[in-house]
Parts: sequence; structure tokens; C-alpha cells
Amino acid sequence: MYGVREGWQREGFESHEGAVGVLLADGSEPGPVFFDLGSGSTFHESTSWWHYDGTFRRPTAVTMRGRCACGWRGATRYPIDWEKVREDDDPDAYDTSGPYAEWEAHLDEVAECAVTLPGDLVVLLGQVRERLDRMWLENDSARGYAAMLKACDGLEAIVAETGPEAARALAREHDEAMDAIAKALGATKKAARARLLHYEHLTWN
Repeated sequence: MYGVREGWQREGFESHEGAVGVLLADGSEPGPVFFDLGSGSTFHESTSWWHYDGTFRRPTAVTMRGRCACGWRGATRYPIDWEKVREDDDPDAYDTSGPYAEWEAHLDEVAECAVTLPGDLVVLLGQVRERLDRMWLENDSARGYAAMLKACDGLEAIVAETGPEAARALAREHDEAMDAIAKALGATKKAARARLLHYEHLTWN
């Protein structure tokens, strides 16, 4: 994997954002590194793998692995050749395909556990999206934009009618079992909890 430093995402599973994680010589995972930006008490923090190079008293990572926002960590450790990193002088040029491939396999497992939409609903949603996209090409742009907004009103009304009931029923059925809800939604527990709260209190005027 070249050219993508971090922030790996897959459509439909955006909360499971992946990146390269690192390990120190003792096998521990270091915390964020901090940068003094020279503006008083303001510090920038980072967990980007190339910052763990041992310079400026930062910890030195010896291996990398895949990691995910949900807490998953890849099983395989890939040695970091810091001489090559410094020689290339570009983290994007360093091969991180191993960690990325393991994260992709993890996302495959997440997708398998998530509920799938009925095929006819997938088709309908695709048709709605395609039709809305075509409205950008209307000759009368003002009427086209107005029609798009009106269509969005209709979609929001449907969501406001069905979303809260679904969220409340799901919360009642699983009670405190957020793990099960997160798996069904293909989301992290944090994202699933936020989604439930969003739809439980959604209103439409």
C-alpha cells in the first residue's frame, strides 16, 4: 500500500477507520507523540507511524501492524526499516501493504457480521440517488434545485417517521448489548451509540 498514509475507510463502514499502528521494542503500543507548536500551551498530537522515529526524544517503533478505530489490531508485525524511510524522505513511499491487507480482512469480517439491506431496497436507494444526481443537469437550474430540496424533504420525512421507532425498538431489544448493535450496524460501539441517540431523538417539522 503506497500513497495513503492513514485514514483507510470503506464505504458503509466509515467508523472502522484503519491506519498503521506501531510497536516498541518491548512489544508495547506507544501513546500519541506531542509537538510544541510554539504557541504557549498549545500542543499537536499524532499517532502517525512515521513520527515514532526516535528523533526529538520520541519513542522508536520497531514494527508496524494494522489497527482500527474499533480497537482491533493486526496479528502480524512488520519490521520498520528507518534507514529506508529516511532515505526516501517520504512516508508515502514506504510499503504498508501488509498492515493494510490485514485491516481489509478485518473489514471483511465486520461486513459479514453486519445486516444486509434487502436487494429491492438497495435498488430503490440507488435509483433515488441517480435521479437526484440527474437533477443537476436540468435546463431550468432553479426549478431543478427546488425539486431536489423538495425530494430531500420527502426523504427526511420518511427517515423521521421510521428512524426513531427503529432505534428505540433496537435499544429495547438489546438493552445494554451495544456490542451486538454495533456488529449489526457494521459500526464501532461509539458510532453505533451515537447513531442510536441521533435517531431516537430525531424529529421532523
